[in-house]
Formats: sequence, C-alpha cells, structure tokens
Amino acid sequence: MGEVQALPTGAAAGPGEEPERPPRDADDPGGLERRIAGGLSFLRRRLTGDYEVDDFGYDAELTDQVLMSLLRPVYEKYFRVEVKGVENIPSEGGALIVSNHSGTLPLDGLMLQVAVHDHHPAGRHLRLLAADLVFALPVVNELARKLGHTLACAEDAARLLGQGELVGVMPEGFKGLGKPFGDRYKLQRFGRGGFVSTALRAGTPIIPCSIVGAEEIYPMIGNSRTLARLLGFPYFPITPTFPWLGPLGAVPLPTKWTIQFGEPIATDHYPAEAAEDPMLMFNLTDQVREQIQHTLYKLLVQRRSVFF
Repeated sequence: MGEVQALPTGAAAGPGEEPERPPRDADDPGGLERRIAGGLSFLRRRLTGDYEVDDFGYDAELTDQVLMSLLRPVYEKYFRVEVKGVENIPSEGGALIVSNHSGTLPLDGLMLQVAVHDHHPAGRHLRLLAADLVFALPVVNELARKLGHTLACAEDAARLLGQGELVGVMPEGFKGLGKPFGDRYKLQRFGRGGFVSTALRAGTPIIPCSIVGAEEIYPMIGNSRTLARLLGFPYFPITPTFPWLGPLGAVPLPTKWTIQFGEPIATDHYPAEAAEDPMLMFNLTDQVREQIQHTLYKLLVQRRSVFF
C-alpha cells in the first residue's frame, strides 16, 4: 500500500543464516502479560468511567483500541485498500479533507478514517462531518460520536479546525451516496460551497480526496421511494442482492479500493473577507470538484479490475 515496512529488530543474519525474528507472544511471556495487563486496564477504565471524551463526544481511547481494530480487517482484508498521496496531509494543524461520496451505505467514510490513521506518519485522526440522519439513529448515533463524527454544520467544522483537527467532509451528501449505479463515479453537486467558506475563515488547506471501489459494493439498480418515505430515509436501495436475499443481501461486495489524497489547496493567503466573496467560493468549490473528478477518472483507467 505504499508504506515502508519496518525491518525486524535484532542482529543481521550472516550468509546462510536465518535472520533473527521478533519473538511471538507464545515465546515471549512478558509480551503476552503486557497485552493482558493492558486489556484489563482498559476494561477497568471503561467500567469505572475513568476515561475522557471531548466536547463532541469523541472517545480517543475507545476509537484506537476497539473501533479501529474492528474496522481494520474490513479495510485490509476485505476491501484491500491502497492509499496514495498521504504525504499531502499535514502532520499537524487544521486541514479539511474533501472527498467524493458513494456506495449506498457510508462505508467510504469509515475506510477513509482508517486510511488516515494507519498510513499517516503522525497517526492523525479524521473527524468526519456527518448528516443529521446519522445522529437520529439509535446505536449508530453513539458509535458515530465515539468515532469523532459530528454534525455537518459550519459551526462544528470551524471549532474543530480552530482546534487544529483534521476534518473530513463529503459535500455530495445523500445525492452521491444514493445515486444510481449507472451514474457511478460522476460527481454530484457540491452544494453551495460552505466547506470552502469554513476553510477560508480558518485559513486551513483543502485536500481533495478521491475514492475508487466504493461505488460497486452495493450496485443500486432501483430506489423504492414509497418505502423510503415510510421509513424516513432519503432513499431505499434496491440492488441485485437486496432485499431479495434478506440480511445476506446487505453484505457488501468485496471490491478493491484505492484512496488518493491530492495536493493541498492553500487558503491562508486570502484576506479575511474572502469568505464572503461568492465568486471566489464558487471558483474554489469548482476547483476542488474538478480535481477529485479528474483523479477518479485517472484511477479508473489505471485499475485492472473491480475486484482485483
């Protein structure tokens, strides 16, 4: 996936010798004991409430030790995500990652979080801006807050950027997430450019991000608007497997993903009043959108197969 693998520690092997390998837990009782002790300490803190969450409900310890560990096998083994351009994400300070959105269910946002955390040298956490519906669903609401998600509103985004956080936004929203399979990889409208205004006010760079592979996990061939209205959803997807196969039809197809981070677009050289200039916001929004779309087409030409 482009990252440099660290070599095993220990003395270098001579000609004809086996290289020294790091001990496994079974051969290193001390390492196993440390892991058990760490796990017990984690459980004790959870049971006693001796842990911290920020003003948005973000639980860094739970995210690192549990939620990321649950998402990582899906990221590495199921979707086999390849990451490019992670060096374009700054090591510190606020920045806004703007990505395309697709896949019927928002798995692309979760995979984007794992990509940033696991591949960036500083192990940064991505704080995603999510739709109101996410916080109206039981269980999903709590998990989203624990993972660091917050409402997709200018006020929350400005606070996070002001605190030096890495913020992610997918401006297509439900228009991108629930678009028909025939429109795959065709970006929908980016709204009114509110994300550009927020970045301009904060003076933080905008990093375009393109995700290939998510479009095919649930090929949406139909939309039952009647069921969508009854359930209060923006759409009710019909795919080749759902709802025909019941719960089994909700399993995503194991497509091969690529996530590419583009070159940052600086905003700190604009004057303070630039955030009120509608023409500038339109031009920057269009620049970000075009960069994402161009990269999507380039990645599609380069990929060998949807699944490999």
